[in-house]
Amino acid sequence: MTETLLKNADLILTMDESRQELSKADILVRDGQIARIGRGLETQGEVHDVSGCVVTPGLVNTHHHLYQTLTRAVPGGQDALLFGWLQTLYPIWSRFGPEEMFTSAQIGLAELALSGCTLSSDHLYLYPNGARLEDTIAAASELGMRFHPTRGAMSIGESDGGLPPDHLVEKEAAILDDMIRVVDAFHDPSEGSMCRVGLAPCSPFSVSRDLMRDAALLARDKGVMLHTHLAENDEDIAYSQAQFGCRPGQYAEELGWTGPDVWHAHCVKLDGAEIDLFSRSETGVAHCPCSNCRLGSGIAPVRAMRDAGVKVGLGADGSASNDNGNLMLEARQAMLLQRVANGADAMSVREALEIATRGGADVLGRPDCGRLMPGKRADIAVWDTRGIESAGSWDPAALLLAGPMSVKHLFVEGRQIVRDGHITTIDLPRVIERQNTLARALQA
Repeated sequence: MTETLLKNADLILTMDESRQELSKADILVRDGQIARIGRGLETQGEVHDVSGCVVTPGLVNTHHHLYQTLTRAVPGGQDALLFGWLQTLYPIWSRFGPEEMFTSAQIGLAELALSGCTLSSDHLYLYPNGARLEDTIAAASELGMRFHPTRGAMSIGESDGGLPPDHLVEKEAAILDDMIRVVDAFHDPSEGSMCRVGLAPCSPFSVSRDLMRDAALLARDKGVMLHTHLAENDEDIAYSQAQFGCRPGQYAEELGWTGPDVWHAHCVKLDGAEIDLFSRSETGVAHCPCSNCRLGSGIAPVRAMRDAGVKVGLGADGSASNDNGNLMLEARQAMLLQRVANGADAMSVREALEIATRGGADVLGRPDCGRLMPGKRADIAVWDTRGIESAGSWDPAALLLAGPMSVKHLFVEGRQIVRDGHITTIDLPRVIERQNTLARALQA
């Protein structure tokens, strides 16, 4: 039995069923789970004094493309809309291989961890030069992050009217075979799982109707979740109407892509009927506010979604369409955008933090994560509010208004992977050096 005690927290934001907030309290962790929360707790194990700190559940990232950390701020894509941005980057990504996938995943996940993230999904939809999904799984395992990789795919190249170049797409039979392989090899459905695999054809404009339908059938047969991009911008809507004769929500519903085992990224352009559909079907949404700003896609109707009961989590999205992987900044941006669109009272700091924690966990089908309660997983973020960012703050819980954007300590399954603002599990300076070497080689 292994125990760890976090003692004397100024404030614990539990995100439990009543959203309880506890001052001057402790958290006892035992064998990867939260054992007790209260005052005056004791242990024979390791003790961390977290005086002066706010403690939250670990943040949850519901949409990312980790490989893109190798192509941040590419000049040709800096000022492009979605489709033009993709066409700039596809030729660069086609030069990736296993090492690029592994290293970029470690950098992306480490960056997320330093921002308080304990659970991240990833959408890997291209596999050039022998790259495989397990390249990213190995990176997450070494770092110690809880991971939900998804086996993405593209099957319609330029010669067939699609957006990606032909050499980056795969045959659909091979895609389905590999989906079966990675689920059988790596998916762990148990409570407390450190790795769950999902199926994720890239988007309606890069795969066929048949692959969308077949992936949905396969996912249900295997008991795994489904993920794709949907209704990201005006171009996306126009494509759906021109190619399928309907809006994206209707297309998704017709192919079996709604339900509690499905979550869609972006959904910036969902209309009222689609929001109602997602609410009725318990379909989740990964809201990616910074990426939506970066690509000029618009402001997702998160307030309307939340009011309708749609499950919403946050996504950092690919670093090439965001250039940053800080999930606290995503939560702040989500709050600010809803205020821009709907007024200063449209979203509170506590609601934005709820979306970033238990909201994301619920989107990913992880009720064992995203809240600090006895019996839940010990995924815990500790925020030091004694620094300049919080100086003068009257409300320590208002981290998104006046608080640190980097975590002091981070625990995943009770294991400390960030201590005093530094990653403990990998040699991060060495990985950064390797990442920069790979980036320079891609520019040559």
